[in-house]
Amino acid sequence: MPDTYDPAAFPPLAVTVDLVLMTVREGRLAVLLQRRSEDPYKGDWALPGGFVGAAESLDAAAQRILADKAGLKGAWLEQLYSFGDPARDPRMRIVTIAYFALLPAADLTAPLAARTDLTLAPLNTLPPLAFDHRSIVDHAATRLRGKLDYAPIAFALLPPRFTLRALQDVHEAILGTPLGKPAFRRRMTDTGWIEGTGEKETGGAFRPAELYRVRPQPS
Repeated sequence: MPDTYDPAAFPPLAVTVDLVLMTVREGRLAVLLQRRSEDPYKGDWALPGGFVGAAESLDAAAQRILADKAGLKGAWLEQLYSFGDPARDPRMRIVTIAYFALLPAADLTAPLAARTDLTLAPLNTLPPLAFDHRSIVDHAATRLRGKLDYAPIAFALLPPRFTLRALQDVHEAILGTPLGKPAFRRRMTDTGWIEGTGEKETGGAFRPAELYRVRPQPS
């Protein structure tokens, strides 16, 4: 028998979307934060986010918030997790759907220059965050690190042509630990994710390294 709606037992709740936009800058994994302009937690740092409209899909809300709050359009967003602790927001019962994206640091240059309420904060020196946003960031970082071995996600942080050194730098920044050069390179070539271009990098002070690219995967 279907449940009967009882307003006293099931009071109204709201749904929000929060964005975990991560990049690597200066060798460290960092996340985009926004200073809140309204209560609760006015003046504190938080993830860019907002309420989902009554006639709006979650994905549409995520893309709208990405454009409105971060000045970005069309970035690929992955739904991360839902967070619904009844006490997570002092205003009312609010469930948030977190979305995650890896972006090259260059893609965030313009939004950071255009808005004074945005900052890139390294994960190992995060300021206090509003609501349960620290837990959301930690969840995203754990998901990211866990996917490195079986999904080619780190390439989102690299240009179309890259050196193995640059690829290793990205992995080390995400994991927060140094990796052995021979073992890392062997593992990357064994995955079948990358292929040599036959080109060499230019402009370096040392012996030019070979450039690689992501190997096209069969559809």
